[in-house]
Amino acid sequence: MSRSFKLDGCWTAMTSPFSADGRVIDLNRWEAQLKFQAQGGVRGVVPCGTTGEAPTLELTEQRVLIAKAVEVAKPLGLGVIGGAGSNSTHHAVELHRMVAATGADAALHVAPYYNKPSQEGIYRHFIAIADSCDLPIVLYSIPGRCGVAILPETVERLAKHPNVVAIKEATGSLDSASEIRRRCALPILSGDDSLTIGFQSVGALGVVSVVSNLVPDRVQSLVEACNRNDFDSARATHESLLPLAKGLLSLDVNPVPVKTAMALLGRDSGSLRLPLCAPSDTVKRQIGELLKAQGLTSTAQVVPA
Repeated sequence: MSRSFKLDGCWTAMTSPFSADGRVIDLNRWEAQLKFQAQGGVRGVVPCGTTGEAPTLELTEQRVLIAKAVEVAKPLGLGVIGGAGSNSTHHAVELHRMVAATGADAALHVAPYYNKPSQEGIYRHFIAIADSCDLPIVLYSIPGRCGVAILPETVERLAKHPNVVAIKEATGSLDSASEIRRRCALPILSGDDSLTIGFQSVGALGVVSVVSNLVPDRVQSLVEACNRNDFDSARATHESLLPLAKGLLSLDVNPVPVKTAMALLGRDSGSLRLPLCAPSDTVKRQIGELLKAQGLTSTAQVVPA
């Protein structure tokens, strides 16, 4: 595995394209979506995370999605960080080794969810994964879904392991990101589109983005502007994208709005797997209005499957 891949930039949290009935992965659509991201100039893709409906994926589907991303995206210059999180340490280790076998650049590991372990338990969980094979780990702190956060002092301890290379901060807290930066040099990626500019102002290198499923070039340009300290340009892009970013993460639970938006743009079936389901007609109409306000139309955004 490459340990020298660049983290700065936009990493798209990819949706998992299902057939119309939701039963199988649409690999033709998957390849088209990966190529669309490459055309948008993002730094890389993150398959099989929250946005990819990882909890409903079979192991074989997860392996196929990540392996196909490596096959298609890496020759186009994109990095690949495969989702591998679990609340079982043993299972997380198995998933980590599976991601390593695909040739991905790193694995994304969420804090153990539902168990609500102590910070010592969280530390031991990630160390066991990091020790299991020589594949870089991107930590993922999202207490709104997990019930626990990876606290800055725990991040500082974990950052001493050579296989821990970054953290996706979806805490929604600039204080947390600032404290991590104060304590250690571990690269930070924002986990919230609406907070990208704020997180970058305190030292984050980029974002794991949902919005970039729709407008990868604009999210990448936002990150690049921040990284060259051109915050006037970054703020203009941030303000133009803010209604879309907020809407996609508030009108329904992620990834329902973004998959609905992609379906409206002709780029996805829009199928979801239970317990997620299609939004109401009212929400669907609101999503359509957000897309129209951004100048996004079906004919402009269709990517052949």
